[in-house]
Amino acid sequence: MKNAKSRVGRRTVLAGLGGVLAAPAIVSAQGAYPNKTLRYINPFPAGGATDTLSRIFCAKMAEITGQQWVVENKGGSGGNVGMDALAQSPADGYTLGLGGIASHAIAPTLYAKLPFKVPDDFTFVSTIWQLPNMLVVNLDLPAKNVAELIALLKANPGKYSYASAGNGTTLHLSGELFKVMAKVDMVHVPYRGAAPAMQDLLAGQVNMIFDNIPGALAQLRAGKVRALGVTSKERTPVVPDVPAISETLPGFDINSWTTLTGPAKLPTDIVARLSELSKKALESEDLKAKFIDLAATAIWRSPADTLAYRNSEEARLAPIIKASGARVD
Repeated sequence: MKNAKSRVGRRTVLAGLGGVLAAPAIVSAQGAYPNKTLRYINPFPAGGATDTLSRIFCAKMAEITGQQWVVENKGGSGGNVGMDALAQSPADGYTLGLGGIASHAIAPTLYAKLPFKVPDDFTFVSTIWQLPNMLVVNLDLPAKNVAELIALLKANPGKYSYASAGNGTTLHLSGELFKVMAKVDMVHVPYRGAAPAMQDLLAGQVNMIFDNIPGALAQLRAGKVRALGVTSKERTPVVPDVPAISETLPGFDINSWTTLTGPAKLPTDIVARLSELSKKALESEDLKAKFIDLAATAIWRSPADTLAYRNSEEARLAPIIKASGARVD
């Protein structure tokens, strides 16, 4: 009888504790973050790979949070215009943006002056995706593979051009890395985004582009461009017949990576909540499948690991940028 009373007592206490523990969660839910529309700054124009992937990510975050995530394209200066706008936004968790390799790892070395300071002016929440570029050329260019392209460029220094989505983008740095490793000379033509750069490639105004794979894939499948290689260390399953550039230039490896980023001094509880939500989104099977269809890999990292990764990438890329001679005053 004593044992029965003891068990009842324990159940009563545990039930009581359950009520005590549940109460704060209910209160928290009533004023939970987020409880209104969020603004997401994509520092590149609409129509490119970053736009497509950003909208997939934001749609999933909207589904999870029950709040709208409005994508605002704010292109210019290789992503620096949009990141400057983000850095100056209120640190309330309702204005976030797409950071990444261009503005947060390449720009600090490439640009003599920036309107923001990396990493001090930002809060890094998580990585979002990693994506290789693909070297595609105009059909009129007489090169069927990377080796033939190198021979052509060496025989005609300064004659041929490559387009990019702007100074400091991975499209730009892929070309500069190629120039350094292949010991060739070609002219860089920056655009305000990958979409207009591709348009001029199709029109024959430029000869080639190291484009994000989703941006080049439609044109490749339509037979309007020729693919010579991908910039990742190994081939990608999306275009398995396209060799990695590293097969001709051993050690060639550069990928676009992105981060969910906020302005500096984002409250720690909001950062923790965004990290939790991002993890749920990026580990969902439907989002991962949509990313893979576009040759992107969904990657979640903790805020601390995201910052550490950014730091390591800047250190890795700085010597490459300096060796290329690329500099924007």
